[in-house]
Amino acid sequence: MLDRTRVTALLARERATFEDRHPRSAAAYARADHLFGRVPMTWMNKSAAGFPIHLDRARGARVSDIDGHEYIDFCLGDTAAMAGHSPAPVVEAVTRRLADLGGASTMLPTEEAAAVGAELARRFGLPLWSFTLTATDANRWAIRLLRAVTGRPRILVNSYCYHGSVDESLIVVGPDGQARSRDGNVGAPYDVTQTSRVAEFNDLEGLARELAHGDVAVVLMEPALTNIGIVLPESGYLAGVRELTREHGTYLINDETHTFSAGPGGATAAWGLDPDVVTIGKAIGGGIPVGAYGLSAAVSAALSGRTDLDLVDMGGVGGTLAGNPLSLTATRATLEQVLTDAAFAGMIDVATAFATGTQKIIHEYGLPWSVNQLGARVEYRFVSPAPRTGGASAAHADAELEDYLHAYLANRGILLTPFHNMALMCPQTTTDDVARHHEAFADALGELIG
Repeated sequence: MLDRTRVTALLARERATFEDRHPRSAAAYARADHLFGRVPMTWMNKSAAGFPIHLDRARGARVSDIDGHEYIDFCLGDTAAMAGHSPAPVVEAVTRRLADLGGASTMLPTEEAAAVGAELARRFGLPLWSFTLTATDANRWAIRLLRAVTGRPRILVNSYCYHGSVDESLIVVGPDGQARSRDGNVGAPYDVTQTSRVAEFNDLEGLARELAHGDVAVVLMEPALTNIGIVLPESGYLAGVRELTREHGTYLINDETHTFSAGPGGATAAWGLDPDVVTIGKAIGGGIPVGAYGLSAAVSAALSGRTDLDLVDMGGVGGTLAGNPLSLTATRATLEQVLTDAAFAGMIDVATAFATGTQKIIHEYGLPWSVNQLGARVEYRFVSPAPRTGGASAAHADAELEDYLHAYLANRGILLTPFHNMALMCPQTTTDDVARHHEAFADALGELIG
């Protein structure tokens, strides 16, 4: 339906406008000669406008750049700042730890750690918790633990899932229906089709077929796909996954790093799920690095009697900095005072307004796009009905169109997650913020349609 020449011309115009508006960011990027890719983390080069905005300050649902522009931030650090930027209770708690009590990293437990474990157990239903600095590391360690328990070598993931940089997760179902390495996989240490199996999300037959090989230690999955557009589970699918994993003697990990947006206990609590392990990171620390994994009593019991496993020295996958006082202080403040039950209720209400309004605008312009909501998270995709698998969602990606919309919105003070069309609400996001997005989004579509 779209005039591709028009899309290209509009994107070029928005990039030129962005360059004119951001001379200081452009200069900072140009002189960063000693940064690989000119950014502190190569992902930061994912910029629809050609170079990244350079941050000056951030608070709540707002960020400001070094050129003096303020933005409504619906990206929120790609979920890391779901509690809002620098929430006051977290700032107060970490300041007290650093300035008054001291000890950012000590290799000694604190009382905050036990309090955080108890709160995570209350929210997610898993009784025993341990900590890392990222959800990636939580997933890596959980995989190793469950390989040890089962004696099986492989894991299974969903096509186009996202579990951080876990090597075994970079596998997809190819056009021929066969497993293959995901495009762009960097320096794979081993052929991922030998370490992993893969099934499409919402495909119980495919899952059963792969589990029947009898060599899968664990299914690692998001309860809803979140990094290839939101792909929601169909009725009965997650119950079917749990039934099949038990039937085949395979453990189940729910990675709630992004699906935490579903509510105070993530999708696990919101949808009444019963995994063997939950992994999570990013948002629970209020912006301070932290990851965590929760174990069922059965998994813990299976590990506790294993004298052949070194769970103390070289087995400490989390690293020396894991479970440090600063991270756990921040996490306790975030869970107890910021991302509360009441806060989630408000965030989800605002997200519902975002989803409803966005869908209305898309409908008014007659575009065959769809909108999905996962609690406080909303995403639109350039296809309707909404994709039911990761492969289908990936097939309808449109990088140029996405860049146009992102650059257009950024030039008008609105930031979406740069990797896809995701908007996340934090406790400070308001319906007025949503209305500003809708106004700019409607204008962007108006220019697009002509």
